[in-house]
Amino acid sequence: MTDFSDLIEGYYKFRGTEWLTERERWTELASGQSPKVMVIACSDSRVDPATIFGTHPGEVFVVRNVANLVPPYETGGGYHGVSAAVEFAVTKLKVAEIVVLGHGACGGVNAALTQSLAQSSHGDGGFVKDWITLLDGAREKVVAEHGTGAEGQTALEQECVRVSIANLQTFPFIQERVADGSLKIHGAVFAIADGKLKVLQDNDAFEAA
Repeated sequence: MTDFSDLIEGYYKFRGTEWLTERERWTELASGQSPKVMVIACSDSRVDPATIFGTHPGEVFVVRNVANLVPPYETGGGYHGVSAAVEFAVTKLKVAEIVVLGHGACGGVNAALTQSLAQSSHGDGGFVKDWITLLDGAREKVVAEHGTGAEGQTALEQECVRVSIANLQTFPFIQERVADGSLKIHGAVFAIADGKLKVLQDNDAFEAA
């Protein structure tokens, strides 16, 4: 099992190998970043976008959260971490593409599908429970057609990506960039069990990459 001391050991290995061989690149990155792609992925420890897509530091701007969800655009009070990351990527970094990356065996999606989270009297579990209400509408659709078993899980994992894409399109600055052709939005789902990636097509179906 990896603990903090293992992470420090890993850092020393990185510092003595990869950092040295890519020292010129790290020097360039110290002066700024200019990624062309933003990836919105799940926080799940098994689904690292850099590993899956084989990217290097500075190549993708990544935000991760439970179930790779994007909330709809709103300007009210509160802390909007995902929205802030999206705003920064699009308006400041001017990324040309956004990828919403879902994955198989997603715990957040399963919690939404089975409604298995119960908030305690102390509020434990409330943050996740509230967060996954973003999938309530999608859940109703999926359960009606596929039930709450394995088929429903896979269907809701895909629907979750569609929900986030639809919510991205409620942001005015994204609407503008998509309309003028300077921004494209993609969806994909990575299967942990077999390592296969399915990409959302123009016909709204997920097909093998």
